[in-house]
Amino acid sequence: MITVRHATENDLPQILAIYNEIIENTTAVYYYEPHTLDMRRQWFEERKQLGLPVFVAEEAGVVLGMSTIGPFRVPTAYKYCVENTVHVAAQARGRGVGKLLMPPIIEAARQLGMHTIVAGIDAENEVSIRLHKNFGFEEVAHFKEVGFKFDRWLDLKFLQLLLPAGAGRT
Repeated sequence: MITVRHATENDLPQILAIYNEIIENTTAVYYYEPHTLDMRRQWFEERKQLGLPVFVAEEAGVVLGMSTIGPFRVPTAYKYCVENTVHVAAQARGRGVGKLLMPPIIEAARQLGMHTIVAGIDAENEVSIRLHKNFGFEEVAHFKEVGFKFDRWLDLKFLQLLLPAGAGRT
């Protein structure tokens, strides 16, 4: 049975393995080089310091995927907008893991008083686009040829979910 829970530092090696497989084999992330465990620790610590959750989907002690929210942009006026991340291990894709990881980050954004969640998704990643649309995200932008990976230009789509609470807070 797959369960979703808050990630701990002990999950970071498995989260890193998922992330590096995605870097090396997909266009879901526009990095070229694998990340290190120190980089993942720093990323996790930054999330904790900002009060932003990281969730994992786990089955029998194996992390099958992760999700989180993070700052969308630096300037203060963006403080009610977060960007989400959902990554699923190669061996778990197609098993509904992404569907399990979306509700906790949406609820966390609501509880944090966010007004909107933005998802930046490679335009060819139809599975992720469909996943987000199933949770109410709408496509709001299509940037052509903004990335270059695997010897080809990549388009990036932005999808957005407006949340009912959070607008106008200071």
